Amino acid sequence: MAHAAPTALGRHRQSSDMTHLSKGAYVRPLLLGLVYGVWAAFMERQTGPVDAGNVFYGILCGALFAGIMFALARIGPRLKREVHAAAYGAFGGIAVGYLHSLTNQSILKAVVVGLAVAAGVGAIAFYRYYTHED
Repeated sequence: MAHAAPTALGRHRQSSDMTHLSKGAYVRPLLLGLVYGVWAAFMERQTGPVDAGNVFYGILCGALFAGIMFALARIGPRLKREVHAAAYGAFGGIAVGYLHSLTNQSILKAVVVGLAVAAGVGAIAFYRYYTHED
């Protein structure tokens, strides 16, 4: 009787189609996009009343955030670890810098906060990808 050859535990072949994605591949970007959208809508509101414009703004920001995060999660593993870490660093820095720019502070302060977050996220992502490489 022929049997399938054993494979190494914990190693899975990545498929290019989207039919085999786990629920976590969809849930993480959606939940973080929801949090980001609510946060952006809250910052845009500036302690005023909630109106349809604020709700639409929050939905738009959250959908963009979730879409970019999902795309990075799908495309990132195909990149080199340095580029992958830089992509997440840039994404985190831009996202946080934009939220900070909604506070009506100086644009220079928003850029500095964004660069600091980008450097931190990039360094952490590089460390993770460097220590968990195949």
